[in-house]
Amino acid sequence: MNQPKEQQWEGVLAIWKPAGWTSHDVVAKARRLLRERRIGHTGTLDPAVTGVLPLCVGRATRMVEYLQESPKTYQATLRFGLATDTEDLSGNVIETADASFLTRSMIEEAALSFVGEIDQIPPMVSAVKVDGKRLYELARQGLTVERKPRRVTIHLIEILGVSVGGEQPELTFTVSCSKGTYIRTLCADIGRKLGVPAVMAELVRTESAGLRRDQCVTLEQIPELIENGEISEKLIAADRLLTNFPSSTVPSPESQHVLQGKGISAERLQPPPDRQGIRKLYRSDGVFLGLFSVDETLRTVRPVKVFLVPEDRPSGSQSD
Repeated sequence: MNQPKEQQWEGVLAIWKPAGWTSHDVVAKARRLLRERRIGHTGTLDPAVTGVLPLCVGRATRMVEYLQESPKTYQATLRFGLATDTEDLSGNVIETADASFLTRSMIEEAALSFVGEIDQIPPMVSAVKVDGKRLYELARQGLTVERKPRRVTIHLIEILGVSVGGEQPELTFTVSCSKGTYIRTLCADIGRKLGVPAVMAELVRTESAGLRRDQCVTLEQIPELIENGEISEKLIAADRLLTNFPSSTVPSPESQHVLQGKGISAERLQPPPDRQGIRKLYRSDGVFLGLFSVDETLRTVRPVKVFLVPEDRPSGSQSD
């Protein structure tokens, strides 16, 4: 590996997480390979789940909390007639039933009825905290505690396949959902709606923060990409992925003020903001300055998250 120690990478790297690895394992490995401590992921994947795990590298870590809010897409397989204490196949079986009476239309109708805003009760194996303790820690002690429902959004469910005729029919589907949605719980709830136990049999995350499988690299590929000088091509500027925020440009003189944390007049932005809220701000030469908030009067712009971009950045961090 010929990477000089002073080399600093910056951007978002899409990793295809293998089964058996925790999200923290992936971050730790990437830190060693890239020789960069400032690496964070944009949403945990369970060890058994494979899929897209975006890693924010270098200054891109400042945008982690905003990239985490982006919708995520999964491909899941649900098995009816079986329930476990973890809502997936890794747990202990707690209920079985003959679900052979289910028809394709019954299954599809039940699944599609969950599109929209729904309330979910987090599973005991989740990282949600109750009284200061994570649920999975309590579950390891054999405890079950009351959990409050959480509002999540199912943006889309697409039926990919239905297998009926046996005691344990299966449904394979794609789901696009908001942050904090538990697909295992969605599977159990679909079964509950049909009056039978159900469990998540398989799960793959196919998209996160706007990144898809075809944009991913594996951990095994990183050393070769570094050796060949190609790793920068895989790093995507964080601002390009923040597609839910509008953007404006500020003249270079005022850009110095915003980098110092000072507010500026909204009239100086191009285009001028037409509504309050957070927006991306760029210098007149296209350099990303950060996220800024426009007040309700549409008069003042103040910094929310300043992104101090150096003049000389790796190619993967270039803005559009």
